[in-house]
Amino acid sequence: MSKRRRSLFEDKQHLVRMAGIFAAGIVIFLGLQMALVPKTFGLYGHYRAAAIGEEASKPLTFAGRATCATCHLAVIDAHKAGKHARIGCESCHGAQLGHSKDPAHAKAQKPDPKKLCPACHEMNVARPKWFKQVKSAEHSSGEPCNTCHQPHAPQL
Repeated sequence: MSKRRRSLFEDKQHLVRMAGIFAAGIVIFLGLQMALVPKTFGLYGHYRAAAIGEEASKPLTFAGRATCATCHLAVIDAHKAGKHARIGCESCHGAQLGHSKDPAHAKAQKPDPKKLCPACHEMNVARPKWFKQVKSAEHSSGEPCNTCHQPHAPQL
């Protein structure tokens, strides 16, 4: 029996080296974790607690639909009656806080319908069947969508 026990640990330097490599790996992992993971990560769950304050400190850029309605009431009314009623103005026109504060100098974005509309309506198997989808190359013959559709209240 003692002979067998000796043979199991005869080459123990290999085990010591492997244990040393394993311990070094753990030390490197813990060091990288301490260096790369933010201090507030995990404080209130699985996210960075400081992210809330960082986002709140950023300047506002969106005006909101109510602000748009102060000048564009006719467009808002048409929009309410259309299929895009639940989509906010700035989803298509971009952030408009600057435009709402100084309309003369900060012009509102008028998106290119050839690029904007297919972003949501191009045929895609991942979208639900009830969602209106087209193959834009076949559907419009290269014409912009607003040639036939009014984007604020889309109907033919």
